[in-house]
Amino acid sequence: MDRRELLKAGLITAGAAFLHKPRLWATPQFKTDPFTLGVASGDPWPESVVLWTRLAPDPLNGGGMPNEDVLVRWRVASDEPMSKIVREGTVAANPEWAHSVHVEVNGLQPDRWYWYQFDVGTGPGRIASQVGRTKTAPAASSQLDRFQFAFVSCQKYEAGFYTAIDHLCDEDISLLIHLGDYIYEKGPIQGVRNMPVETSISLESYRNRYACYKMDPSLKRMHAQFPFAAVADDHEVANNYAGMIPEKASQVAGFKERRTAAYRAYYEHMPFRMAVQPHDAYMTMYRTLRVGSLGDIHMLDTRQFRTDQPCGDGAKPSCPEREGPSTMMGDVQEKWLRGQLKRGQDSRERWNILAQQIIFSQVDVGRHDQAEYMMDKWDGYPQARRRLVDNIVETGLNNVVILSGDNHNNWVFDVKRNPDDEKSPAIASEFAGTSLTSGGDGTDLAPEFASVLAKNPQVKFHNSQRGYVRCTVTPKQWTSDYRVVPFVSKPGAPIQTRASFLVEAGHAGAQKI
Repeated sequence: MDRRELLKAGLITAGAAFLHKPRLWATPQFKTDPFTLGVASGDPWPESVVLWTRLAPDPLNGGGMPNEDVLVRWRVASDEPMSKIVREGTVAANPEWAHSVHVEVNGLQPDRWYWYQFDVGTGPGRIASQVGRTKTAPAASSQLDRFQFAFVSCQKYEAGFYTAIDHLCDEDISLLIHLGDYIYEKGPIQGVRNMPVETSISLESYRNRYACYKMDPSLKRMHAQFPFAAVADDHEVANNYAGMIPEKASQVAGFKERRTAAYRAYYEHMPFRMAVQPHDAYMTMYRTLRVGSLGDIHMLDTRQFRTDQPCGDGAKPSCPEREGPSTMMGDVQEKWLRGQLKRGQDSRERWNILAQQIIFSQVDVGRHDQAEYMMDKWDGYPQARRRLVDNIVETGLNNVVILSGDNHNNWVFDVKRNPDDEKSPAIASEFAGTSLTSGGDGTDLAPEFASVLAKNPQVKFHNSQRGYVRCTVTPKQWTSDYRVVPFVSKPGAPIQTRASFLVEAGHAGAQKI
């Protein structure tokens, strides 16, 4: 595929579409609501938070905005009626970034709920967004008694309704972590719901796909209810891609341009800080969010910098390639994480939370006598996993909790020092969360997993329903509640806590309660 063909396909628009500075639309007038995609906030710090929106009066057709800058006003209040304004300002929404805005509000009070709103236009033509709610992080020195958050992943639009999100919005949490697969790139697809957008390859098709997702009322409510912390997995770009290698070797031509478009659209639709803004085909998403005296949340990226999956990918017996040199996070991110964990040595009572996309623990998924491993997970990268385990052991940290997504199943693991030795001590606890919708209705225990559980004593729990994981953290213990719904193929599913697990501070390994 040469440059002319890439341009025809819309694959280079991310870097070449806007070659002149757009002029300002001085008196914008809208015939329909420009805030169709709602509002969001994210990456909270003690005195700062990011506010997000995107102007898109015609969201499924490129947004429907002119090639002009538009001034958007924003306000932050200490009360829900927005009568006590504490910060306000104006930001330009420009066509280069799909008229999205990322406002980094500073000068806020730590550990406080705030409300915010955007508006655009003047006089009778002024249009205001819905009011969103957000919360700043606790001060670094604050002695917290309790912190509650939830994590989710894998919300394939056409696979079901976001009923679990409706229940999540009723939870008393201060932060929502999204571990990837916010979108799925294939389409158009007729499923439980219709995905009307073509397979995402060009920048505009990725933008249209995010717009389809973010128009969902449940998803809009979730973003307006809680601050967000997110990392991408594979489907934000292409299924099972690894580094600069796409799923299929035949797609290598043009993949860099596709990846560039994908991460640009991802940034445009997430409440990220400017430091995360992508450059070319890369987006630096790994970062640490601090939770007062309780701990640190290390948001990791296990997709952009990894080496290719060994043994042909999929569930396979081990091969020599699997035991060879590999990286899951890349050298720079590995070094950064070593530094973050080393700093945790200064206060070993703190929780070190590794929030990342894929199952970390070793799992033999073979259904016969021969062992098989999922090569797209950390199981495909045992040397990289060994380096991280050694780092945890060498720093002497015993309050390490790993959060995982991607698998469309609920799991609880004791993370072993030596995964091949059943008697090896646990050095961390891993909580893997199921999907919000991906995989359809699911079941409590899929029959095909019975033999898997028998072969893997490090597995403490497994469930194949949809939902999310709610976590409550105190100085002395960690509790994870697996919240599930019985179906997503139609609206109205009830919610229940399928299982709860406890980790005592200073003692790796989870116990069912």
